[in-house]
Amino acid sequence: MSATGEKPVLPSAPDKPDRGNSRSIESGRGGLLIASCRAGSYLGARFAERCRHLAADACSCDTVDYLGDIDFRFSDSETCVRLEIDAGGKDVFVCQALHTPESQRCVDQNLMSFLIAVRAFREWGARRIIAVLPYLAYARQDNPTRLKREPTTVKLIADLLLESGIDGLITIHPHSKVHGFFGKIPVFSLESLPIFIEEFSRFRARSDVIAVAPDPGAAKFVAEFGRNLEISSAIASKYRPRREEAVVHEIIGDFEGKRTAIILDDMISTGGTIHALVKKLVEERKIEEIYFGVTHNLCISTALEKLIELHSRYNLRGVVTTDSIPQSGSFIGLPFANIRSLSEFMGEIIYKVHYDIPVMEV
Repeated sequence: MSATGEKPVLPSAPDKPDRGNSRSIESGRGGLLIASCRAGSYLGARFAERCRHLAADACSCDTVDYLGDIDFRFSDSETCVRLEIDAGGKDVFVCQALHTPESQRCVDQNLMSFLIAVRAFREWGARRIIAVLPYLAYARQDNPTRLKREPTTVKLIADLLLESGIDGLITIHPHSKVHGFFGKIPVFSLESLPIFIEEFSRFRARSDVIAVAPDPGAAKFVAEFGRNLEISSAIASKYRPRREEAVVHEIIGDFEGKRTAIILDDMISTGGTIHALVKKLVEERKIEEIYFGVTHNLCISTALEKLIELHSRYNLRGVVTTDSIPQSGSFIGLPFANIRSLSEFMGEIIYKVHYDIPVMEV
């Protein structure tokens, strides 16, 4: 996103190569291998297919291989990774969903599988290993809770990823600024802003629409969204009296003549923040239609219940999220929910990183 507020676009396929250019994508680099652990197979297979289309469009002779479900568990519950093809000399992009709501595997198990997978590729000769983690778990634990003795857990996760052998990281809309935790390796921390701009483009330049940030952490994201759609924005302030409980104290912004609100956030877990904010918008600001866009939906049952209540009683007309986390059947079945696939978006990012094509800041 440019500082001038220029409208971002989804990354486009690279131009067809110039055969006389030394930077042609027909260079002598190793092939492209996209791999996934079991939890990330729904991502990896789609990303590989997108990269194959891009390679065909660019007349590239390079192969795009895919290797899925590379991890399994022994009877004693230990995880093992086994590579069925040779990864020597290849650029390997290892995909994983760290949070899988409908599986028996918790975040920590998915993370361990991923670390072992990276180590397997490192020990068996991969040229470069890029971690593809659309949802970066533990990113919320970037600072100890005030007056509490807690570790900076995201730094521990970064240390583990680095030690396993990654050469770079691709993630989308992490909860905190993660670049500083990963030392000198490149971190492609993508924004979901283009997805929401496209999704809500029908509201462009409408004077009765306002974008709302649920807390100061989302303020910049929502302000850029508002500038691109030429609508005003507001910000809510909240506090947490108890763990995982949110109280919206006030909403700062001009709501004169506003009847529609679009709330954007990076993630929804228990749904406490969105529930409190929507109720306040309806009861105090008399908003008639509310839409909610969130990058990561953790599919927690309490959030599902709150969204259903907000839809039936508090003017919540629609919810838009991505498949950075495999969405549960309950959420997919909501008649007012729209799940946006990251396949094209992140598949093109993988392709560009492989060929060292500059990745647009989004």
